[in-house]
Amino acid sequence: MVFSSSIFLFLFLPVVLFVYYFCHDRVKNGWLLFASLFFYSWGEPKHILLMLSSIVINYFLGIGMEQSKEKSIKRKSLLLITCVIDLGILLVFKYLDFGIQTINTVFHTNFLLKELALPVGISFYTFQVMSYCIDVYRGTVKAQRNILNLGLYISLFPQLIAGPIVRYIDVEVTLTKRTYGLEYLYLGAKRFMIGFSKKVLIADNLSTVADLAFDTSISSMPLAWIGILAYSLQIYYDFSGYSDMAIGLGKMFGFDFMENFNYPYCSSSIQEFWRRWHISLGSWFRDYVYIPLGGSRKKRYQTYLNVFFVFLLTGLWHGASWNFVFWGVYYAVFLILERMFLKRWLLKLPVFFQHFYAVIIVLFGWVLFRAEGLFGVASYFKTMFCFQLNLEEILLNISIEHFVFLIVGIFGSMPLLDKMKERFLKEWFWEIVIFIFFILAVLTMVSRGFSPFLYFRF
Repeated sequence: MVFSSSIFLFLFLPVVLFVYYFCHDRVKNGWLLFASLFFYSWGEPKHILLMLSSIVINYFLGIGMEQSKEKSIKRKSLLLITCVIDLGILLVFKYLDFGIQTINTVFHTNFLLKELALPVGISFYTFQVMSYCIDVYRGTVKAQRNILNLGLYISLFPQLIAGPIVRYIDVEVTLTKRTYGLEYLYLGAKRFMIGFSKKVLIADNLSTVADLAFDTSISSMPLAWIGILAYSLQIYYDFSGYSDMAIGLGKMFGFDFMENFNYPYCSSSIQEFWRRWHISLGSWFRDYVYIPLGGSRKKRYQTYLNVFFVFLLTGLWHGASWNFVFWGVYYAVFLILERMFLKRWLLKLPVFFQHFYAVIIVLFGWVLFRAEGLFGVASYFKTMFCFQLNLEEILLNISIEHFVFLIVGIFGSMPLLDKMKERFLKEWFWEIVIFIFFILAVLTMVSRGFSPFLYFRF
């Protein structure tokens, strides 16, 4: 089940909200847990057993770590077992076939692929449960003694499928005591409508341009640039739209989730881009990988190795493909160069050129992310710099409507609208605008049918 579907919007969500607001406080968590497990099992019921196993295993391991002495061998062993089990499940389902394919290619073997179906959202809820166990080990949080509450944290449906990655420490209190009511329902609904409109009206319309550019053998340089621009906006509005919806839904039920995007395409460096893009993932890797490795506290070359390792993992986290591996390494190289000297050079340039540098690097990165295989990457870059205009190809495939959505997407990816709203627009007028676009998005969804989120496959 996805947020941008009729079954969710007109049946699941109203029923869940109605029961939640009118049932006794003592059963609210139980009701949300049931609804979340039902939500997850809607599309693939067999994988619900995997999630339930993760909840039970980490519940007992968390209690075991808390009961053992600080820094004892038993405590460290239980943390190791936790990481092996959680990461092991992720490795088997997400990376086993990738490893087999790589071995077959390098050693010319012929091992059969397992072709295991990837459980939706496994990358997100694995990182969430790991944050819980690591924080229990560190003594930052208390082990959760109520298995239903831990299950709710891991399976809570608003952010279960594609984030943001919610850490246990941020919702520890609200799992048992939270504020909800009409004000929260109103604020959450408004945020949900914004995200829904971003996904359905902008991301889905730009997807046709991106798919055309990447899925056909185009020969026009302008079309290749239009295509990567469209994909850059599509993935931003798709993923940030989902995050908006998740934050809004969480607010409706009394949960406050962290912001996941902050106008990343306005960045003036790659360091800044990664502070603004997928913030919950970046902060997770920072706190649980980069800082434990030594962060930037050690010698310079060790800091560079830490950055390289973190972004290698970041690339792999997104998917089992060499494209994602090189995508992570690609960003690691620029982040290291900026630490070495590039950032100092950039600061001497006018702000426009700093932004231009960041946008170009990000656009090239999305080619690595989107193209099919490394040969597809090379082919797409070749088209981007082939200097063949082929205007007929553009006119046949790109409509005025597409250009309108490109312009709207570019405009919306900058904080101009926020500034206009503060200066010129009354809050009631802005709310009317949000509602109108939401109605348009709903009508579009009903006429178009199913449209999955891009990050479901990561």
